[in-house]
Order: sequence, then C-alpha cells, then structure tokens
Amino acid sequence: MCRVYNTVGSLTTIKMHLSQNRINFDSLNDLIAFQNDYSATRQQAILNQRSTLLRESEALRIGVVQLEDEIKKCRSEIEQKSNLKINNLKLQLDKLTGVNANALQMLTYKIRALLIQVKIKYQQILSELIIYFWSRLVRKQLSRKRERLKYLDSNFEEAVRKEIKVALLNLDRKKRAIDDISPSIYGAIGEQKVVKELEQLSDEFILINDFTFSFTKAIYYSQTKEYIKSVQIDHLLISPSGIFLIETKNWTKQSWLNSGLRSPIQQIKRSSFALFIIVSNYSNLTRQWSGSKIPIRNIIATMGYLPTEEFQYLKILPLDKLAGYIKYFKPSLSNQERENLVNFFLGIRT
Repeated sequence: MCRVYNTVGSLTTIKMHLSQNRINFDSLNDLIAFQNDYSATRQQAILNQRSTLLRESEALRIGVVQLEDEIKKCRSEIEQKSNLKINNLKLQLDKLTGVNANALQMLTYKIRALLIQVKIKYQQILSELIIYFWSRLVRKQLSRKRERLKYLDSNFEEAVRKEIKVALLNLDRKKRAIDDISPSIYGAIGEQKVVKELEQLSDEFILINDFTFSFTKAIYYSQTKEYIKSVQIDHLLISPSGIFLIETKNWTKQSWLNSGLRSPIQQIKRSSFALFIIVSNYSNLTRQWSGSKIPIRNIIATMGYLPTEEFQYLKILPLDKLAGYIKYFKPSLSNQERENLVNFFLGIRT
C-alpha cells in the first residue's frame, strides 16, 4: 500500500476555520448534511421550542394547583399542631384555677398560671409567624408560576420567537461559517477521494498531501509575468517513474466553462514551474543517472465534468483512470532515490 504523509490541505483549512468559529464537526458529510438540511433543521428547532413551551405551560398549570393545595394543607397542619399545644397548656391552666390553698401556695399557682399564659401567647405568635414567613416564601413561587403561565397563555407565539432567537442565531451563524468554506468542503471531499485511490498503489509509491513551500526570494515566472513567492500543491506522488504533481478539481460543466479554461491550467503550470525550481535549485540530492533531470508530470484529477480539450504537459483524468495512468510510465528512480526525494520534500515544506 502507498505510504501517505500529511492531511489534505482543504481539510486543514476547514478545521482551522470551524475552530475559529467554535463549530465542532465529525465528518465532511456532516457539514454537507447540515447545509442541505438547514431549512428543515431550523424549522424543527422552532417546533421543538413550541413543544418545550407547551410542556412548560402544562407543568406550570399543574404546579400552580399543587402549590395552592400545599399552602392550604400546610397552613392547616401548622394551625392544628399549634392548637394542640395551646389546648394542652389551657388544660394545665384550668387545673390551677379554683384550687383551695394557703397564701404561699396560691402565689406559686399564680406564677405558674402566668407562665402558662405566656407560653400560650408565645405559641400563638410563633404559629402566626411560621405561617406568615412560610406562606410568603411559597406565595412568591406561586406568583412567579402564575405570572409565567399568564404570559405563555397570552403571548405564546411571542414567547416561542423570543426564546428560540438565540438558538436560531447560532444556527444562522453556523450556516454562514460553513457556507464560507463550501468550496473547501467539496475540495476536501475530492482530495480525500484522490488519496483513497492512490493509497491502493504499491509501497513503491509515496504520497505527500498539501505540500507548501515559501521561497526566500520570489522566483519570476515568465509565462504570466509574475513573481512566485510561495506554492501549494494538493498532492505530490513520488513514484518509480518520477514525481507526479496532482491537483484535485470538482468540476461541473458550468463551473469549467466559468473558470475561463485557462485558470486551472495556469495554476498547475505555475505550480509545476515552482516545483521544478525547488528540485533544481534547493535539492542536495546526489543523482546517479548522469545528471538527467527528475521527471515531473502534471495531473488534474477531476471528480465531475471531464473536459474534452487536450493540454501540453498536463493530463486531466477522472478518478478511476488515475492509478492506471500513473503506473503506465517506466521506472527511472531507485528505492534510495525515492527515499531521498521524500526526505527532501518533507524537510523543506513550510
């Protein structure tokens, strides 16, 4: 199986962009599914919020009745317990009245009776305070529930819009962020398909994904009369027959026509020129084939529309023809030379 280095470039771009926008995702298919199902997802979020508020409204209705019953029940229980204590104290007080005794005993009975009366008064006040503060606490809860229930009953649709607003804004933000990198998503899918196809090659092949390099001094490209400061290549395949520079495109016929025909072609030619300069000027490789150049071949692997035009120094291939085309060429590099190339490219990539 082909040896593979690095993640495809579009996937790296996607991960960085989504991380900056605080979006988690498990796969590219999840992102595409989110885009395709966005309207339905948004509508479902609204329906879910409606269901949540309907359940809350019903729970509030039940809660109000339960609290009202609890207030009555607890007030009655507190009063019963207090009355029981007060009645017991009154019985004790009754026993002290009408007793025939000497003056000293009568004084003692009066003091005891006074203390019992104080206890009775204390119990009455205590009972009222307990009922007051407990009722105040519970009635606050009851009031909040009643107000919330009244609001939901009178303004249900407004409540739905208000409470789903943040969730919808987050959905919209996520949609915009994903839409911003939609070309990269489909590009990454195409690149991963190319990787999967090339992985089936034998271990004589080594694939380097997302090769990037910045020149210390910009190089001049005469065909477009521009200076090249850096280069990014989707896939570099080191093979027994040389280096394959592979770019991935996910064309439709319309996108191909709109690309102006020359744009993707010039892109890969530009990259090929830069790669030639890198290998020629920056390599310390010791080549044992009498100074002959390392073959560099250019391929565009297209996932969709296949142009009928033919181009010099460039092959445009569908995915299922890619491996066969690569294996067609005769070997010209030894195992050691391929390893030297791999170490070279991995050592200079930026």
